[in-house]
Amino acid sequence: MTDLLSAPLLDTAPIAERLRTALPTDVEYASARLFDERSEHLRVRQNHLEPISNEFDTGVMISIWDGGGLGYAATADLSEAGLARAVDRARHWALVTAGHMVGGSNEGAAAIAPPPHHPTGTYNSPVEVSWDSMPLDDRLELLHQQSRLLGVDDRIVDWAAGLTRRSVDTVLVTAGKDGQCGEVQQRFEFVYPGMRATANEGTNTQTRTFGANAFCGQGGAEVLGRFGFGDAASRVADEALELLSAPNCPDGVMDILLAPDQMVLQIHESIGHPLELDRILGDERNYAGTSFVTPDMFGSFRYGSELLNVTFDPTVPGQLASYGFDDDGSPATKQHLIENGVLQRGLGGAVSQQRSGLDGVSNSRAASWNRPPIDRMANLNVEPGDSTVEELIASIDDGVYMHTNNSWSIDDSRNKFQFNCEYGQRIENGEIVGTVRNPGYRGISRNFWTNLTGVADANSFTVMGTPNCGKGELNQMIGTGHASPACKFSDIEVFGGES
Repeated sequence: MTDLLSAPLLDTAPIAERLRTALPTDVEYASARLFDERSEHLRVRQNHLEPISNEFDTGVMISIWDGGGLGYAATADLSEAGLARAVDRARHWALVTAGHMVGGSNEGAAAIAPPPHHPTGTYNSPVEVSWDSMPLDDRLELLHQQSRLLGVDDRIVDWAAGLTRRSVDTVLVTAGKDGQCGEVQQRFEFVYPGMRATANEGTNTQTRTFGANAFCGQGGAEVLGRFGFGDAASRVADEALELLSAPNCPDGVMDILLAPDQMVLQIHESIGHPLELDRILGDERNYAGTSFVTPDMFGSFRYGSELLNVTFDPTVPGQLASYGFDDDGSPATKQHLIENGVLQRGLGGAVSQQRSGLDGVSNSRAASWNRPPIDRMANLNVEPGDSTVEELIASIDDGVYMHTNNSWSIDDSRNKFQFNCEYGQRIENGEIVGTVRNPGYRGISRNFWTNLTGVADANSFTVMGTPNCGKGELNQMIGTGHASPACKFSDIEVFGGES
């Protein structure tokens, strides 16, 4: 078979020069951000190869700050004339919005200043084994092997294994009437493996997946080995079958131990989204809601127990949302958002920091060339503690060890939530005594994290991600990184899905 992605990505050097030439130098600040993507989607379902999908997408976003206004214009026409038209449109919108920008507490009066820098630098995803070193036929055979291992029992009624690879080049060029200019070039390589098995017996249907798509990251073919993709199919199928005969998860207030692949969602929904500064400022209220977090909480609010340490860290090698610079050009640095349980700073890029007067991070990110950057969590991680998983299990007299999210519900201020998991293990008197199906738990974010009573050490710390976080109007789908060890929470309301 022909590998459509074997050719190199777009040659960015001549385009970067064209972008520099196109940017005006009579405005306060101007930027041009090139986004060039190629992706490949492979999937074998029930031992049959589905149509191979390849996507190609290239374009440029022009941004102009001038006179207190900000204008955007996107174009897929990379010719000199096409870029000139986009610059003219961005100039127009900067003029129209001057004096009408939305500020923080004094809406409508504050002008948004341009970013205070002209960034220069590069970033490349760390790649140990080039994806192209694995021929397309070999990738397909790997998926067929996993499919055969998933469909080993007549009770497995549906199963699939898939691989997605994305290669993205970005170039950010800046200029302005201060005479300075900047250029950032970044190359990203993403790999997203996945598999699932659905088992049925009578009215009971259970699905087990390969981490619910959380086992993804930056890199080449080595990402598959990093998460044990080639050895996972038999376990996934066995656990789906095991759940058919497992009892329903018990109801009651008890301890829970959340596996890293469930912590992904817990971090994402009840820490990540509530701390986004644009959400706190009200930008998302019509679409995805607001936040229970208010500006006065930063620096003093106890978000969790003293065991809770959460970092924003886009410098972790191989994590899904690692980068050298965000899409406004702010250099990526590691920052503590929550330290020893106390809320320190929010997830806000340069513009939101200016609007709110609060400290933020380098997280102004855009999903593609035709979207402006907004506040997005990148790599948001719970730092390891000093307990082993075995010690945490031994400390639980009555509880459930929950793995892999399969459904979630959270209110529009990201406070009250209810999550369900694929697979549960009942813990009694410090020992795992069996499997339970349909495990779920509910809580309130600002109380739930204060019930954090155990954090496992680095041996269970797993670097994962969420490939499909949606936010913004127009919508932007983007990947976020999350890493965590297993974590114990006490006195949590637990329930079974059949209760």
